[in-house]
Amino acid sequence: MGNSDSKLVFKQGIFKLSETKDIPADDIYWTGFWKLPESAEDVFSLFTVADVRRARDNSLGNIETLLNALISRLNALRHLPAFPDQDLAPAKEALNCIRIITRILPFLYEADNLESWEDKCFWQRRKKQSTDASNNKPEVLFDGSTSDVLEKREEEMEYETDEYTKPLGEELIDTLIDLLFYVGFTLPHGERTKNKVTYSIWQTGVGCVTPMQSSKEIENNRTEILRLLLTLSSKSLYMPAHMVPVVGVKALTYITTCPDKQIVLSLLCSQLNTVSTQRLRSWSVTQACQALRYNASAWRVPYDQVVSKNPKQTLVSYCLQFLLILILYPIPDNGHDPPPKNYFRHFLGRLHRPQDFDFLVDEMLRTLNQPLQSTSSYLPGSQRSLQWAPEMLMLFWEVLQCNKKFRSSIIDSERGNEFAVLALYYALEYKTDPAKQGVVRMCVFILQTLSTEPNFGRNLNKRYTTQEALPPSVKIPEFSGTYADFMITSIHALITTSKGKLDAIYPALLATINNIAAYIQNLDAQSSAKVIQLFASMSAPSFLLANETNYSLLQSLLESVNAIIEHQYSSNRIFVRTLLKARRRFEALRSFTLESGREEIERLSRQRKESADGADDLNSPTRSNRTGSFDTMRSPQSVRTPSLSNVPEEGGTFTIGDDDDSEEEDEREPLATPSQSSPSNQNSHTPSRSSSMDEPLPTQLRGMSEKARGKMPATQTAFSRHSSSTSLNSHATAIMSPAVGFNPSPLWIESWLPTLPLHTILTLLASSSNTSSGIPPKSLPSAIDPSPPRVHLFSWTPMALGWYESLLWGFIFTSEMMVQKGTVGVWNGTNIRLFKVEQAAASGPSLMKPMGAVDAVG
Repeated sequence: MGNSDSKLVFKQGIFKLSETKDIPADDIYWTGFWKLPESAEDVFSLFTVADVRRARDNSLGNIETLLNALISRLNALRHLPAFPDQDLAPAKEALNCIRIITRILPFLYEADNLESWEDKCFWQRRKKQSTDASNNKPEVLFDGSTSDVLEKREEEMEYETDEYTKPLGEELIDTLIDLLFYVGFTLPHGERTKNKVTYSIWQTGVGCVTPMQSSKEIENNRTEILRLLLTLSSKSLYMPAHMVPVVGVKALTYITTCPDKQIVLSLLCSQLNTVSTQRLRSWSVTQACQALRYNASAWRVPYDQVVSKNPKQTLVSYCLQFLLILILYPIPDNGHDPPPKNYFRHFLGRLHRPQDFDFLVDEMLRTLNQPLQSTSSYLPGSQRSLQWAPEMLMLFWEVLQCNKKFRSSIIDSERGNEFAVLALYYALEYKTDPAKQGVVRMCVFILQTLSTEPNFGRNLNKRYTTQEALPPSVKIPEFSGTYADFMITSIHALITTSKGKLDAIYPALLATINNIAAYIQNLDAQSSAKVIQLFASMSAPSFLLANETNYSLLQSLLESVNAIIEHQYSSNRIFVRTLLKARRRFEALRSFTLESGREEIERLSRQRKESADGADDLNSPTRSNRTGSFDTMRSPQSVRTPSLSNVPEEGGTFTIGDDDDSEEEDEREPLATPSQSSPSNQNSHTPSRSSSMDEPLPTQLRGMSEKARGKMPATQTAFSRHSSSTSLNSHATAIMSPAVGFNPSPLWIESWLPTLPLHTILTLLASSSNTSSGIPPKSLPSAIDPSPPRVHLFSWTPMALGWYESLLWGFIFTSEMMVQKGTVGVWNGTNIRLFKVEQAAASGPSLMKPMGAVDAVG
């Protein structure tokens, strides 16, 4: 459609779609939809949002006829031996069918009143033809046959003699998947083969060692097909989050339960390998780069992303997103039979070759490290920061959960330390960004997943020597500790400087410390002080009395302290010495009462009123600089400024007089509690959620020993999707959600205070004869009986899966807006229900978006 006349003809055809009722299916009018457009931009710009909705609302019958015509034509082209011949069966017609369907589907999904119509149109078997069954009645061989039995048999015979074809939706999906592996369309011309559809893996990597030629045209065709498959799968965007894992998406159920192993493996490996070779930048060097495993990004010209747009990045983005949709999808349970197996997730979990793991890990680390390189460049903005880093984090987490051998390989090779640092980087970088809270939560659960393996905790004792390469926002100047020191210090920063936005994942952060506590050694003074500072904040009366479940956070932290003492006492002399200096804090906690807690809160409130200037000084970010707090170890440029608020205590946890604790009391900063934090104002074009303790995240579970974990049934493993909502709950008790309108009482305090695990700590304090000088006992007191290390897991519930899927679709939605700027935006203008979409404030001029005189050029 190169001229305005042909565009006008296509636009007139679009108007006719809504103005003329019941256009016959055999009318030549329908051929214009696959013959006239020249590009996806033409389809999306001429077939506007208003046009689609008007046709849907005024002439639904025409929409149904159009869909049948497009899918039938697409299927016919796929079976034509000449396809994709330019004259006999042009590829342009197949692409236009794909583009029109992509344009229409979201507006069908958004209409609640079309639910039954959609099910009938796409997912019910279509009657192809009917034959007379009257001559096929069964012969009666024995007397006594009842009429009911005869009638039932006649009905069965009549059904069996009717010929049905597969549902329209299944036909479309089968055709699209075949077209992804079609010689001359999405695969290069090779040796002569009988079948044009050849399930060959697109790229070298997992399952493939033979390089395959490619071209811009082939990869653009793959992109168009994947965009439609993403659109078919996007029904979730128009459901509330809690309904997504319960209702499911029929298109995804059909794809993920495909029993053909060759199709599943070819599609799975093609997407994995395309994502993992995303560093290739140029069409002309593609084959050479594949053969040499060459990092072409090293030859890039600075700011090349400003002057050129690489379509391959769109293909990589779609591959990664569709791969995640497939492996993440939880097939709905009908409540009776076991849900079918998700074969994409199943085979991803069956990967086992070390070279495949190395291939995936190298490319994951390359992608995730790029934002760090872009922020440390001497030319700001000259290095491309890949937009799909959050999706790559999600892929890493998925493989980590479903593939035990991959998890072991990562941790045993010590690559787990690199991923842990990256997860901490992304969490710290985005901790106060309202639009990135989902990424932060995911990073925290990645840390917890890694920490469930004992070897991960042991490997954290390695010295962290490359910390200087980190951006200033996460770097600790003059740091010389271990990975464990860095992790504990960073977790402390996440808890204490996130302004209450991360209250929902405090339990996961503390569970991570708990899981590694029994294995970490030689904690330095910084990290030791951070642990004690967290205890001081969590044992504060205002924190404990803020809601019904805050005491469980204190309990988790105390269990971590116990694990360090019981299992690594002789290897953590600095930590033990720091703990002994805070002895009065622990002793005061043992005698805590509701009355003493309220008195302390009131005393500090009066003190604050009497000395407002002093209180302001205590709350200022520079306070720790004067007192020598370890928070000053963060760089001056750091965004991780200590800005805790909302808890009344600014002095000690309790009124205990002057002693060795006074310095730590001055340094301690209060925690923002769930009941006191407030949602921040948001101004973003991306999907967003407010922080809340009742957010449907994976459920934290009480720890279980390795022995108990090993006795779990094979079908009830950790991180399982199908058994997640019930399996782990039968072995451990989940941490409760806080109650609304909580009013503490003495009876409530008595329900948890005696159960706090203080025995080990108090026994150590009692046995210490030189506490005042800070010298710990030489050996672990005999009265302390070490308990087995406990693993703190999390459980996937249907609500948590809804949150997780909404997080993924948020990535996809945002990516589509950024990748396809302009007229091509699949879900633009539709009524999204899965999350809230907010419009971004107008941004100022930049190198990417100049304003003023530059705009007038060209």
